[in-house]
Amino acid sequence: MKDLIVVATITAKDGNAVLVREALEKIVPLSRAEAGCIRYDLHVDLGNHASFVMLEAWRDAAALAEHEAAPHFQELVKTIGGKADVQIVKLNQVL
Repeated sequence: MKDLIVVATITAKDGNAVLVREALEKIVPLSRAEAGCIRYDLHVDLGNHASFVMLEAWRDAAALAEHEAAPHFQELVKTIGGKADVQIVKLNQVL
C-alpha cells in the first residue's frame, strides 16, 4: 500500500498570520518525530503570506489518526481555531 498523502491549506484570517505561522512552525518538528510520519513540510504562498500549505505523508490511516490525536496537534487546533480557514485533502498516489 502506498503512503497516505495529506495536503492541508491553512489561510490565516486578518491579523492572525504571525500567530498561525508560529503555531504551524512549532508543530513541524514534533510531527516529523512521530513514528508514522514520512513527510511533514510547511510552505507559504508566495502571493499571500497569510496562506500556508502543509504537505504530509503518513505510513497509513492509523498513523494519521495517531497524529490527529497527538497533544501537539490538538494544541495546534486549539491555537488556530477561529483564526484560520483550513482545507484538508487526503490522497493516495495513483502512479
